[in-house]
Amino acid sequence: MQTITLTKENLMELYNKNLDELLQLSSKYMKNDVEFCSLVNARNGKCSQNCRYCAQSSHYRTDIESYPLIDGETVKKAALEAKKHHVSRFAIVTSGKSPDESDFDGIVDLIKEINKIDGLQSCASIGILTEEQAKKLALSGLKRFHHNINTSRSYYPEVCTTHSWDDRLNTCKLVKKYGMELCCGVILGMGETVEQRIEMALELAEIHPDSIPINILMPIPETPFENYYDKIDEENILRTLAVFKIANPDSVLRFCGGRMRLSEENQILALKSCVEGILTGNYLTTTGKSPDEDIALVHKLNKKIKV
Repeated sequence: MQTITLTKENLMELYNKNLDELLQLSSKYMKNDVEFCSLVNARNGKCSQNCRYCAQSSHYRTDIESYPLIDGETVKKAALEAKKHHVSRFAIVTSGKSPDESDFDGIVDLIKEINKIDGLQSCASIGILTEEQAKKLALSGLKRFHHNINTSRSYYPEVCTTHSWDDRLNTCKLVKKYGMELCCGVILGMGETVEQRIEMALELAEIHPDSIPINILMPIPETPFENYYDKIDEENILRTLAVFKIANPDSVLRFCGGRMRLSEENQILALKSCVEGILTGNYLTTTGKSPDEDIALVHKLNKKIKV
């Protein structure tokens, strides 16, 4: 297969190709299976960070429900239910900049509960890590850690000012240093330019994550981005996905939050040409498709669910 030279100029040229031609090119990097993952929102709200898209930030009056770390039985029940729907990866997700030290051992215990379930691989999304925390998570048997760059380095100050893009990058490096798989992606439609989407593709190629979750902004009332519905349209979402896949052929692009902003037709088009994973069920503060709907969709496409 012809190798694409990863420069900003080359990827911009690809981005602006005829859409059918672009999707046909990205489809050459696809496998014929789709990987399902799911999550449990294990601690919600009261986050100290000012990420301008987020309902869980304490900087905004979103009236979201807040609760402390949930118990192991609740996690086990959710994980077993997910497994019934062909989910192969199950994630513990907590709010906050970093794991709360008072909760960290409890989070490790939740990971161990998931590891006891045959056929289910553990994942965690618990914020910015210290080196010691990364080491402990690896020793606990955590298979994969999720930590998004969210947007390009150049645009990050427009999204958050209470931590930096490099703080996020450092956590990604720690995850890989201690031998865990990395899930690292973005949120599209936060006001970034096309050029900055290309930058994201190149930055992800340097990070080389195993999985790239693609979120599309679902504007939350009372957040600074509450009126950002028109910052990206469906065609540009597809163009971005295709370029991401071409720039990251070995990474699994994964539909995550905001996927419902795409029509059914365009979701199918993406799954044919550039997306190989689905975070099925509901997300942290927004709703998605039911697992049964996703199973039916994969079968409709004559693809297999990866186990």
